Amino acid sequence: MAAPFFSVPFQPYVYQSPQSTVTPFQILGGESQILQIMLKSQDKVTSKPGTMCYLSGSIEINNTYFPEQDGGIWQWLFGKNIISIVFSNTGPDDGYVGISAPSPARIIPIDLANFGGEMLCQADAFLCSLNDVKVSNVADQRARNITSGSEVVLKQKLVGQGLAFLVGGGSVVQKILDVGEVVVVDAACIVAMTSTINFQVKYSHPVRRSVFGGDHQLTASLTGPGVVFIQSLPFHRLSQRIARAVTPQGMRDNPKFFIQIAIFFFLAYVMIVSSLILTDV
Repeated sequence: MAAPFFSVPFQPYVYQSPQSTVTPFQILGGESQILQIMLKSQDKVTSKPGTMCYLSGSIEINNTYFPEQDGGIWQWLFGKNIISIVFSNTGPDDGYVGISAPSPARIIPIDLANFGGEMLCQADAFLCSLNDVKVSNVADQRARNITSGSEVVLKQKLVGQGLAFLVGGGSVVQKILDVGEVVVVDAACIVAMTSTINFQVKYSHPVRRSVFGGDHQLTASLTGPGVVFIQSLPFHRLSQRIARAVTPQGMRDNPKFFIQIAIFFFLAYVMIVSSLILTDV
């Protein structure tokens, strides 16, 4: 039988790494998971603030600012948290720390050594890291430097040979793109991808969407080679559903109510002025 003409579709992601080089860890739970990491004496874990769930008595917590994080001052000026949390095992025996995502999500272990030592990810996707992992900002946060490349969506870069843990909402799948292979996805559904992928942003009528509603305002065309990780339920999509559920009935049925009323009065004004002008003529 002839081979199918289409490429291999998206597949579940299965973590693979040499066990002898990785700090032991467990991912516990189903939808809202906990990452449990075993730390030997003097081992450290770096994570984002607000993710600690539990830890053993020998683990110390330190707030640290890493000067090598590009754009840290600009993040601070725009209200972003620039402090990282470091969990250190200062005791002689093994310890453990439990880290959870700040929202319902699945935890994705990424061994950067298997992905060329570099990966781009969403700003809220990074959870924590072990060993040699540097987190930096891809895009300058100043408004005058906004572009239409991958930095619009994937605002962080992970560089190193260590182990990084990312979070994705809903179900997480991966797609291995061959050279020249193209896939189009909702930009918000991208968790991370290798830097070898060519990323192009497509805006779908933002003015029309803001007035009449709709979806898929921002899509991304990805061209291989490389690997991309996709989430089925981005947090902003979940938060929108929750916001609509708690909004009063009238506004929930028609969230563009005020815009539509303004357009109605504007058109009525134009018609009245036009009729007066034609009457004078």
